[in-house]
Amino acid sequence: MISKLCSLKKRDLIMLRVKAFRRRVWFKTLIKMERGLINSVIEVVDDVRSTLLAKVLTSIVKKLLTALESRVTRMMREVGQPLAKKISLIAQSWGNKSAKEWMSNKEFIQFLAVTTMNTPSLFKA
Repeated sequence: MISKLCSLKKRDLIMLRVKAFRRRVWFKTLIKMERGLINSVIEVVDDVRSTLLAKVLTSIVKKLLTALESRVTRMMREVGQPLAKKISLIAQSWGNKSAKEWMSNKEFIQFLAVTTMNTPSLFKA
């Protein structure tokens, strides 16, 4: 798929559109003009070479990819990573040398994100 957003090829855009349809985010996320642009590019172009068109398509693709992102993945990025960094820095200041690895440990980040998601709002600050 379009993981690094550097490849804007017809087949990648088609796959992204299909996935957006299946996840029901195509109409919720994109305005009519953005949907029309992607559909037109799919119909006319095999490989995007125009830098201006690529720039516009990249912003639309980022918007779609964000909408397609799962709740857990989004929480890992928005909550888990900053929390893991903060906990890691505190543990390092207490002398725990192995705590430096916690910042990039995906399982720890996911644990923190899921724990935060499942914490009742009554207990959140």
